[in-house]
Amino acid sequence: MQAGQILAAAVFLPLAHFMPAEQFNTWGWRIPFLLSFLVIVAGYIIRREVDETPAFTEETIDGHVPKAPFVQAVTESWRDMLRVMCCSLMNVIPVVTTIFGAAYAVQPGYGIGFEKDIYLWIPVLGNIVAVIVIPFVGNLSDKIGRKPPIIVGALASGMLAYVYLYAISIHSVPLAICMSILMWGIVYQGYNAIFPSFYPEMFPTRTRVSGMAISQNLGTLVTALLPALFAYVAPPGAMDIPFTVGSITLAVTVIAAIAAFTARETYRVHMVDLGNPDAVPVPKKAYDAARDKLMAASC
Repeated sequence: MQAGQILAAAVFLPLAHFMPAEQFNTWGWRIPFLLSFLVIVAGYIIRREVDETPAFTEETIDGHVPKAPFVQAVTESWRDMLRVMCCSLMNVIPVVTTIFGAAYAVQPGYGIGFEKDIYLWIPVLGNIVAVIVIPFVGNLSDKIGRKPPIIVGALASGMLAYVYLYAISIHSVPLAICMSILMWGIVYQGYNAIFPSFYPEMFPTRTRVSGMAISQNLGTLVTALLPALFAYVAPPGAMDIPFTVGSITLAVTVIAAIAAFTARETYRVHMVDLGNPDAVPVPKKAYDAARDKLMAASC
């Protein structure tokens, strides 16, 4: 995802810099969206080449795949769906960084006066660092569990939102870049690097995709409304904008952290037992030995 955002910025930045402002605002901004059709084609080709997991294949052969997975997911796993929905509210950090942060920095009404093409580099640099950080965080979660990085990443990135918005408010490009790299590129990856593993691991094979996808998209839908909320509570001319928006951001990340804290730890559970509240984790010593053997075989 971060690599895709970097590629998008690689198209967007030259357009924003070299095109006349009137042309860019009229039609130039549509070019990156039109080019995204190529991503759809690539995604389709990649999905065709990906095999189903052995666990899902076995469920299909045995006839255990439900005809109405949504109904079964809600009936059997509504608590975990609610947890995923609340954890997905962590999308508030990208919203603050790239949407409200951009409006706050460049819109004349706020009086900050960042140049558009300069501001666009702030999330880009954060994403570049994120691409480097994500594998290390993922590896760490295989050693200490999924929940600790998510909880720490949620709470710390929520607190750093205050400083990031303050850096914009004082028109400090260096501080804004540093805070973007720290908040978005490093700390937020405690969540962002783990959720693609953590979410599906909460659900049994037969309803895994439905339970995860529906609840994640509902949480993301809620965060899609946050820019309107931020604009309402912190319009141009408002006082203490970094505190107001930062406080809402921290409150949302606290909700996500609590949801992760109440979830089951999944990193040492057999694939066939995922989604089972009574599953017994593999002993740590046996898990570490199996993981080391797998890592050695993949090298």
